[in-house]
Amino acid sequence: MANARTTRRAVLRFALRLPEAYEDHPWGESVAKVNKKVFVFLGGGEDPEHLGMSVKLGDSREQALGVPGAYPTRYGLGRGGWVTVPFQEASPPLEVLTDWVEESYRLVAPKVLVATLDAKAGRDR
Repeated sequence: MANARTTRRAVLRFALRLPEAYEDHPWGESVAKVNKKVFVFLGGGEDPEHLGMSVKLGDSREQALGVPGAYPTRYGLGRGGWVTVPFQEASPPLEVLTDWVEESYRLVAPKVLVATLDAKAGRDR
């Protein structure tokens, strides 16, 4: 895996390319939102020891929890399917991380925006 800061930037860039996604900074953290709802938390610092992401997952939740250092997100979010995955040597490749970001987006975004994403994916094939 690439450097944790590089991974964080790549994940954020990917998230912000999703339909109507935007960056916000509640609680001193960087997050990506759609329709005023967070779909990926990226933390508040640049300390490589603590960089990672939290995403809401359905089908991929158990896979994500199998990543070394991953855990159900605190503050009661874990009960809702949120998983925190650290960016470290043992992290999955960027393609897997971005798949999880997209899965989280699909669970949080309005259906019309998910349909827009699906239509765009059909055009890209």
